[in-house]
Amino acid sequence: MPIIASAAGYDSDESDALPHAPMTAEQAQALRQRDPSVSAWQVVRWQALTGVLVAVVTWAMTRSNAAAWSAGYGALAVVLPAALFARGLLSRVALSSPGAAVTGFFVWEMVKIGLTLAMLFAAPRLVSELSWPAMLVGLVVTMKVYWVALLVRPKK
Repeated sequence: MPIIASAAGYDSDESDALPHAPMTAEQAQALRQRDPSVSAWQVVRWQALTGVLVAVVTWAMTRSNAAAWSAGYGALAVVLPAALFARGLLSRVALSSPGAAVTGFFVWEMVKIGLTLAMLFAAPRLVSELSWPAMLVGLVVTMKVYWVALLVRPKK
C-alpha cells in the first residue's frame, strides 16, 4: 500500500494513529475569535455593491447605456448565482450534518455554475446592444470580490 503525504507532513499511516479529540465549546469559541470567518451574505452584499459601482463607472467612462447595462448584467451573472449558493449552503438541510454540508456544497456549486452559464448564454437576448467586453469586466471584477473578502476579513 503506497504512503500518501498529508498536508501536515505526516504520511497517512502516521496521521491516522495520532490522537484526535473533538474541540470543546470553549476551544471552538476561542478559534472563532482568533480567526473570524466572513459571512457568505456579506460577500454577496459586497459583490452587489461592486456590481453597481462597476456599472456606474462604466457609464461614466463610456457614456453608453448599453455598456453600463452590459457591465451590470455581468455583475448580476455573479451576484444572483452567489446568492442562490449562499441560500442553499446555509439552509437547515445543508447544516444538518457534515455529510449533508459536503454534498450540499457540491450540489449548490454546480447550480451556481450552471446558472452563471445560463445567464451568459442568455445575455445577447436579454441585453440590447450587448457589449461583451463591458459584460466581462463586470463579471470578472465582481467575481474578484471573493479574494478581496479573504484579504480584508477582520483579524483579532
